[in-house]
Amino acid sequence: MTSLINLGTLNDSFPYSFTESAGTVNTTLEPNTTTCVINDNSMSIPLALAYSLMFVFGLLGNVLALYVFLCVHSKKNSVHVFLVNIAVADLILIICLPFRIIYHSTKNHWMLGQTFCKVVGNTFYMNMYISITLLGFISVDRYIKIQRSVRQYKLQKTKWSIITCCITWGMAIAFIIPMISKPEGNEKVTKCFQYKGRQSAKWKAFFNLAMVVVFWIVYISLMLSYGQIAKKLFKLSREKSDLPNAHKYRQTAKKSFFVLFIFTVCFVPYHMFRVIYIWSQIYGTTCYWTNIIDKTNEVALLFSTLNSCLDPVMFFLLSGSVRKMTVRLLCRNVPSYASTTNSSTTEYQQAKASQVTSSTRASFSIIHSFRQKRLITGI
Repeated sequence: MTSLINLGTLNDSFPYSFTESAGTVNTTLEPNTTTCVINDNSMSIPLALAYSLMFVFGLLGNVLALYVFLCVHSKKNSVHVFLVNIAVADLILIICLPFRIIYHSTKNHWMLGQTFCKVVGNTFYMNMYISITLLGFISVDRYIKIQRSVRQYKLQKTKWSIITCCITWGMAIAFIIPMISKPEGNEKVTKCFQYKGRQSAKWKAFFNLAMVVVFWIVYISLMLSYGQIAKKLFKLSREKSDLPNAHKYRQTAKKSFFVLFIFTVCFVPYHMFRVIYIWSQIYGTTCYWTNIIDKTNEVALLFSTLNSCLDPVMFFLLSGSVRKMTVRLLCRNVPSYASTTNSSTTEYQQAKASQVTSSTRASFSIIHSFRQKRLITGI
């Protein structure tokens, strides 16, 4: 009995080594280690199918979004700059998915070398966190808009958003270079995107932990900013309930909560579990829990990847101009659209003229309300 106890406590700091291959868990005890075989083939086909669907919808959605932003949508402001960069980051992430699809569809067999594996893997995560960071900047930008006057904000224009995006991309590329160039000591030629112990490369684990901290900072800023924006919009809807467009304030507030909903569903489960995943990489755990942690991380990562497909939906719902341009492109019914638009414009001008005739004060109130709404929503 004593010998068995000593055998189980030979190395408390990291008593397990991991072998990523098909098979079952090997619980045979050896003098200094317990070999853990991770069965990562059980989810290979479902993962390949899920990433395939995300690739198709994400590619179509983000290409369409970029086309609308760059070629059709004429409104240029700070939020527009951020949305363009988010669409680019999502598109690059989507382009990484075929490599994951091929890897999982071939029963987790990698054939393109370890260097390219690290390029694809780190590029995937880099663009995911760029998208997260820029969504945070959008929330801050919209919050600033409700705190400043129109004149103050116009002086700022889009300069700060362009500088912020350039700094974000530059820092991301600078951080990704050592992640690709420095070896970990446990690379396997035929493996990629698999669970890895970080006991010999703890600095990478701590860097991943720092990214988790960045996420939670962004998430808190999103909740605070959109909470204040929604509060402001609901307040305006109550104070200006007699105006024709008062209900639009409530609608815009509800759409702001939709952004938070997407962000929460896609990213919160992954980053809640990420702490456990990184801890197991550094300090190790039993083979049973290692297999559970590996599978749970793969499922949570699917939700994070899903955000790249849902971002174009967010663009469509939050921006009325983008929505109109997208519908126009998809329907290809320009004359009918123009006719409807002209008719609506004529009716609006007639209604506005009537309001000006009846009450000059009410007219100015409507114009101010419209400008205030555009200032708060930002897109």
